[in-house]
Amino acid sequence: MLAEVKDLDFYIDSIQILRSVSLKVEEGEIVCLLGRNGAGKSSIIKSIIGLYSPKSGKIIFKDKDITNLSPRKRVLLGLAYSPEDMRIFSELTVEENINLSTWITNKTERVKDFNMEKIFNVFPEIKKLLKRKGLYLSGGEKKMVSITRALALNPALLLLDESFEGLAPIVVSRFMDALKRIKDLGITILLAESNVRIASQVADRSYIVERGEIVFKGTPGEILENEKLLKLVGR
Repeated sequence: MLAEVKDLDFYIDSIQILRSVSLKVEEGEIVCLLGRNGAGKSSIIKSIIGLYSPKSGKIIFKDKDITNLSPRKRVLLGLAYSPEDMRIFSELTVEENINLSTWITNKTERVKDFNMEKIFNVFPEIKKLLKRKGLYLSGGEKKMVSITRALALNPALLLLDESFEGLAPIVVSRFMDALKRIKDLGITILLAESNVRIASQVADRSYIVERGEIVFKGTPGEILENEKLLKLVGR
């Protein structure tokens, strides 16, 4: 087991956002958190990376309880995160945006195994953009850079939050191919996604999140064949 969330409860002020969330991610999988906007998918991702502090429950990564570790320490253990809003610095070049993440790992064993050429194989487009400032990137290009910056950490588990949101269909197809290439690099992926049809083409397993709870676990194909489940994810 690479990662496991056990009975996670999370509140913002007095409002409960996550309710006894439990899930598992095996090494080498692409696992998708499916649900409508506001269902709690992003809160699960942010809890795993350490941006949110749960009220109760545990987060296990590589057999280690990381529930109370800082985001930086989680990254050093092998987690990486690409947020929904990309967080690209507009005045920095693409190369500088990517290099920001490696400052965290430049004195660790992880960086010795890092090879930028591997990333160029995932997103060949990045190579031509290295000197371009973030201000002049399209939405799809920003998502590529955000994911590339996370990959530069040489993670064991990559957390992606709505990476397909707002992309044109032809770009969606490109990103689906990229996820498969990332998996081929031996990197496990946990993806938050709203579109079950995208999930069906990239994910090995899926969890449906509804009002902060896990209400289904199985394959995307099972969801596509079940009208009640499709209504839960809004498709």
